[in-house]
Amino acid sequence: MTIFGDPIDVRHLFPTERRRLLDLLEGLSPAEWTRPTVCPGWTVHDIATHILHDYGRRLSGSRDGHHGSGFRAGETLPVFLARVNDEFVQAARSFSPAVVTDLIRHLGVQLDAHWTRQDLDAPADLDVSWAATDVPSPAWLDIAREYTEFWVHQQQIRDAVARPGAHDLIAPVIDTYARALPFALRDQVRPEGTSVVLKVGEREWSAVWHDDRWRMGAGNPAAEVTMDQDAFWRLASRGITVEEGRRRATMTGDPELTAAATTLLAVIA
Repeated sequence: MTIFGDPIDVRHLFPTERRRLLDLLEGLSPAEWTRPTVCPGWTVHDIATHILHDYGRRLSGSRDGHHGSGFRAGETLPVFLARVNDEFVQAARSFSPAVVTDLIRHLGVQLDAHWTRQDLDAPADLDVSWAATDVPSPAWLDIAREYTEFWVHQQQIRDAVARPGAHDLIAPVIDTYARALPFALRDQVRPEGTSVVLKVGEREWSAVWHDDRWRMGAGNPAAEVTMDQDAFWRLASRGITVEEGRRRATMTGDPELTAAATTLLAVIA
């Protein structure tokens, strides 16, 4: 087992998650496509085209080896991603909702086929920087990260148009986001075997200080954080602030560890 814990295989869930998304998009009125979302400056249409961009970018880079123009001088990864995401969204505002929906459907099945060919234990095409910056990510974590991205973007659209749904598909999202716990604790040095327990819904995970780093695993609990699923996924995806996340959590034990654990962020910061 790596520092990231037991593998997760979410590949069979992509078609189901996308079917829910397509059913949602096909039922939206023209006015609903223009609704503002939690993403500053982005409408429902913009998030839908961002999902399309994610599909196309992963197929182009991971399947076809085409990586575009790359970084500009001095760009960090967050700045680069913010720029290319916004460039595509602005350009795609000329696409009709029907075109966006059709393209998501067309590219989605190709992306499903690409995932099924992946060796889950092989190195990831794209490292998961919110889980570690000094250790290569396994493919299973990269693929699970993509599932969380698609599910969260669907929820952002659902929130904007007041059509809740797809909560039966949340378990792998929570499980994946929990793998950010060691990185959230990275600045806290503790005695060998010290652990932090994270409880979300009916499940729990822990990170342990072992061999001079935090990693997923059991140890001697020094702190515990408990949250419900809704608070946790929103905290991890910037849907609520750290302060709001802490208000919605129960925290016991070492206050420095609980404070660090509740800065957990499973998107690129």
